[in-house]
Amino acid sequence: MSLREYPDVEMMMIDVANKLAGELTAALEHEERVLFVVPGGTTPGPIFDDLCEADLDWSRVDVLLSDERWLPEVHVRSNTRLIRERLLVGRAAKARYLPLYAGGHSPEEALAELEVNIVPNLPIGVCLLGMGSDMHTASLFPGADRLEEALDKHAPILMPMRAEGAPEPRITLTAHVLNEALAKHVVITGQQKRAAYERALTLPAADAPIRAVLDGATVHWAQD
Repeated sequence: MSLREYPDVEMMMIDVANKLAGELTAALEHEERVLFVVPGGTTPGPIFDDLCEADLDWSRVDVLLSDERWLPEVHVRSNTRLIRERLLVGRAAKARYLPLYAGGHSPEEALAELEVNIVPNLPIGVCLLGMGSDMHTASLFPGADRLEEALDKHAPILMPMRAEGAPEPRITLTAHVLNEALAKHVVITGQQKRAAYERALTLPAADAPIRAVLDGATVHWAQD
């Protein structure tokens, strides 16, 4: 893994958007389609604002969230809502979106249905991740009910997840699926998350789940 530091957040967001666009373009030179995994939350929004107008063949890009809250996409806390408003617009509106939510079911009931659309598109070509100050990534939370299973190298593609402090159930890509991405980036801002990242490097993945997905990753950091 490597750490790249930036003088300010705006410069970091522009640079990361450019790198992602370049990696997607390069992948499409060798593959018919590319799977692009992205995070929810507020941090990646400015990256999406720049990336959505990148001049590449978006019709051959499959967009998949790293994790999702088990909520309808119109809900204000839905990660899908963010993606539809800030990434799947402009040129990127031509991309194919692979959902991680199926209304009317629990996460456990919908796993097989959701995996059908994902498995044929693996491995992940380009992956963008975030990290919380608790060292979680995707919905791999320290202390979550099925974290140990989700960190196992033989875990299924998707895992339901429930954690203290998370108001609703989650569904997440498991650690080995994220870690096997061909190009991987983690974006963090602020001194608190920088300290959390450095602490994670000294801990096992069970205590710092971000640790399980850092192989070959570029971590991008700027002070907020």
